[in-house]
Amino acid sequence: MLADTPPVLKGSSNLFRNLRHRGIVGYTEYLFLLCILTKPHAEGLFLWSVKEFEPRGMWNALRKGASQALFSDLEVNMDENMTDTTLLVHFFGKKGKAELGFDDFYRFMDNLQTEVLEIEFLSYSKGLPIISEEDFAHILLRFTNVDDIAGYLDNVRKSITDEKGITFDEFRSFFQFMNNLEDFAIAMQMYNFANRSIGQDELARAVYVTTGLKLTEHLVNTVFHIFDEDRDGQLSYKEFIGVMKDRLHRRTVRRGAGWQGCREGG
Repeated sequence: MLADTPPVLKGSSNLFRNLRHRGIVGYTEYLFLLCILTKPHAEGLFLWSVKEFEPRGMWNALRKGASQALFSDLEVNMDENMTDTTLLVHFFGKKGKAELGFDDFYRFMDNLQTEVLEIEFLSYSKGLPIISEEDFAHILLRFTNVDDIAGYLDNVRKSITDEKGITFDEFRSFFQFMNNLEDFAIAMQMYNFANRSIGQDELARAVYVTTGLKLTEHLVNTVFHIFDEDRDGQLSYKEFIGVMKDRLHRRTVRRGAGWQGCREGG
């Protein structure tokens, strides 16, 4: 079943889609993948600090992290016979002797995040290179506690008269930003303490300064049309950060995250 697993040097953003059912991923590895999907690259790389980053060292680290989360302080007997899985073969080769470099691991993280985002994007784009601004809003609001999602979507329909659509690059850049939301939230707190809202130019600048990501003018404009409830052309901390933090929390809980160390960034 693992014969079709490519080495990490040949990894791509189609890895899991190409493998389909021809792979093995254990629960602890599922938690590991979940960690990568919900953290910025810098925090995801905390796994690199695990001593002896080789097959058994990594496998034991994952087992230990999951067992602590699932069974608290109960002792869990480790199986001495390590079972080959898709990730172990991908990272360390079929004989388990290949080395996993820093750049290889970083590229794997980026490919995994891209693959999951592509799957979500394609489910809305229906073969087109764009999704509508309304669909983008629906994706963002899907895991929030917003009472009137229909009202938000109606505002988008009415306020965006010149629909250009959201490209995958824009979609991806926004969700990369979402994974760095905590850093941006600190910057937004400064506006909140001063009882100030933030305009479109200030938002784009703050995102770039805190995350290094450049959001397109159209993407920023779309975000404003989604979250600017009082239509004053400004975003308050409550209007944006409050809703997005709730989304991240609910989405993680819904996915079943159980690895406390992963959620806390190691």
